[in-house]
Amino acid sequence: MTTILDKILAAKIGQIEQMLLRPVSDQAEIIVRKSLFDALYQSKTLQVISEIKRASPSKGLIAEGINPAEKATRYVDAGAVCISVLTDTPFFQGTFDDLAEVARTVDIPILCKDFIIHPIQIDYAKNAGAAVVLLIVAALEQGMLNSLYKYAVSKGLEVLVEVHDSVELDRALQLDAKIIGINNRDLRTFQVDLSRTAEIAAIFPFEEERVLISESGIWDSIDAIKVASYGASAVLVGESLMRSGEIENAVRSLQVKREVITS
Repeated sequence: MTTILDKILAAKIGQIEQMLLRPVSDQAEIIVRKSLFDALYQSKTLQVISEIKRASPSKGLIAEGINPAEKATRYVDAGAVCISVLTDTPFFQGTFDDLAEVARTVDIPILCKDFIIHPIQIDYAKNAGAAVVLLIVAALEQGMLNSLYKYAVSKGLEVLVEVHDSVELDRALQLDAKIIGINNRDLRTFQVDLSRTAEIAAIFPFEEERVLISESGIWDSIDAIKVASYGASAVLVGESLMRSGEIENAVRSLQVKREVITS
């Protein structure tokens, strides 16, 4: 049975073929950005990675005609620690132009959120101004995951490694990944279950100087308090913030107190 993830990755191959015809070189980083890891490690407050998300396969169009720079500025004003920008076009209607526009506008870390399966995508992310890239364990076999992780680090980028279960967590730890995200959404079905964060946090090696980010399904302070109690340092939030008419209040409501877990 073909899953949603299978469909996304199949479409990604065609996009990569076009990107390989138009290679890019590294641009000099004009804006000096803080380390995402440093901002999250031992933070006493749950941090918010706010997302620019135009659409999704499960929800369709979320925010038509948005201005990425304006949205990013409002996220920063509300205290976001990082801004995630979707750059997948076929399924999320994002672009690297969106990423570049955000990177020119704000000085906090920018995450390129995409289904990265080839080094050329990392080149494009770096060229557009990303400081962090996403690698999804479910989308990559271990050899390629390791290769892409090393390539991103060699480019001076931080890497958010995304997992969905204990097996994928083990694979992330084999990389010695320091920033690990738990996607509460199963990318094969796009069903969301917030208890996924609790399950993975229970076996997460907090004592090894790593940070845990809870992704997807975070809507309000109740959800934020829940994942903070599990040990999450941050939440990655897209749809609820994109739909919110009061972004500043919405972001700040998620910035709850948390206890630093060291063992």
